[in-house]
Amino acid sequence: MPPYDLSVLIPARSEEFLNLTVQDILNKKRGRTEVIVGLDGEFADPPLEDHPDLTILYYGKSIGQRAMTNQCAKLSKAKWVMKIDAHCVVDEGFDVKLLEGAQDNWTVVPTLYNLHGFDWVCRHCGRRDYQGPSEKYLKCPKCGKNREREIIFKPRLNRKTTAWRFDKTLHFQYWGEYSHKQEGDYADTLSIQGSCFMLTRDKYWELDICDEGHGSWGQQGTEVACKTWLSGGEVKTCMKTWYSHLFRTQGGDFSFPYPQDNKQVEHSRSYSRGLFIEGKWDKAIHPLSWLLAKFSPVPDWDNEKLKVDKPKPPTKSIIYYTDNALNMKIATACRKQISKAKLPIVSTSLKPLNFGKNFVMPYKRGYEAYFRQILKCLEESTAEIIYLCEHDWLYHPSHFHFTPPRKDTFYYNHNWWRVRSSDGHAVHYDTQLLPGLVAYRELLLTHYREAVAYMEKHGFDSDTAHKVGFEPGTHGRVQFSSGTRVERFDSEYPIIDIRHGNNLTSSKWSPDEFRSPKNAQNWRVAEHLEGWDTVKGRFDKLLSSV
Repeated sequence: MPPYDLSVLIPARSEEFLNLTVQDILNKKRGRTEVIVGLDGEFADPPLEDHPDLTILYYGKSIGQRAMTNQCAKLSKAKWVMKIDAHCVVDEGFDVKLLEGAQDNWTVVPTLYNLHGFDWVCRHCGRRDYQGPSEKYLKCPKCGKNREREIIFKPRLNRKTTAWRFDKTLHFQYWGEYSHKQEGDYADTLSIQGSCFMLTRDKYWELDICDEGHGSWGQQGTEVACKTWLSGGEVKTCMKTWYSHLFRTQGGDFSFPYPQDNKQVEHSRSYSRGLFIEGKWDKAIHPLSWLLAKFSPVPDWDNEKLKVDKPKPPTKSIIYYTDNALNMKIATACRKQISKAKLPIVSTSLKPLNFGKNFVMPYKRGYEAYFRQILKCLEESTAEIIYLCEHDWLYHPSHFHFTPPRKDTFYYNHNWWRVRSSDGHAVHYDTQLLPGLVAYRELLLTHYREAVAYMEKHGFDSDTAHKVGFEPGTHGRVQFSSGTRVERFDSEYPIIDIRHGNNLTSSKWSPDEFRSPKNAQNWRVAEHLEGWDTVKGRFDKLLSSV
């Protein structure tokens, strides 16, 4: 396991508040979080203090903000990375609060406050003025004496921002009006400000999130937001935590640390327009019009035309497969729970079954029936997105709220619990399980057609079945053209794997039963499952209440 869950990346050039920023982050982190600072052309002044969770990278010649962020990211081994400017403060426990509900295909930003960095204070007459460049504020306008800077470094809680956008030139804009539409702990935002954002390290590199073709800096928020949304991800403001950023807009020694060249600004915007307006970015699965239609009406854009482009949501369906050997009390409860999703159902069984559009398969219980039943369901379904549902799982309706953002990826729900029906003993560990799989039908069809063809050639015995594997995309023992692209999601409430003594696969109730400890990571035991009530000693009552 990597030593850190989150790497905070700080590119820094001539940043006088860098040490304050780093110390604030290190003091307020509460999880397995590290800080990686990139000193771009100059040593830190004042110097950074040593800390076991701090790594410092130094370049003697400036390489630019984007390039330095990329160099810092190369040092990370964490699952998540967060870029933040070198003149910020954060909320206590910001890291834990950001990570606890984040999804792998999200880019997340905390709520933003303006930062009160310092005041100009006259020790002679007592006059105090808000931060600004020394050429304007050094001399006291009241008594003419030189003034001193008094460091404040606290958020301005009356200057809160949660929503952002861009105009028709892709120039960053605040969007206060949209904030009234935002709901929940993680709320959609069209764009971001760019001074802070978090996403998985894999997504950072996959999407080329700091594309140096833009130049040293500029368009960061627009780039990150467009690449996330247009590739099938989502951009969220986390309302549970915040950061505070020092805005230096007055020039002089209170301005941006990189040279502000108008040619660089226009190059960056022009490059961005080429990617997203002209459609040159090859990783996009949606056009920019799709994104604007999603947030319509968007100021500065022709929203009437965008309404025409607004896409229809993909169709969804459930496939259900059973060997008809399950205890009827369990089977009935599971089917009743699945029906609550109110989605079309295609079912296969070994005996006639009145559940959805049913097909009876001429096989005995076993691996051949298992694989052929799934394939038959997929061939008979006409929906674009498929939820695979097994006969002995209880599915919470929140499981069906997830929509796969990509057509080439297998998505597994990690919010599952295994419950022993005899006594309600419940355990969880981190793994992908087939009954938690959601994906586009064409991807699933490709996999199962090839899997069945392979088993027709090599046999439907246990060894071949385990070589093929039960969870598509999770291994490469047999090469399938569907690939091994896998991501996780977590439904709001868990789904339940009922272990009843007649399961096709074996059950493990202790980490000691695994051949390798890494296969039992995040092992947990529970008596109460959120959304389901108490399971320990009461599982029969739970089934009766469904």
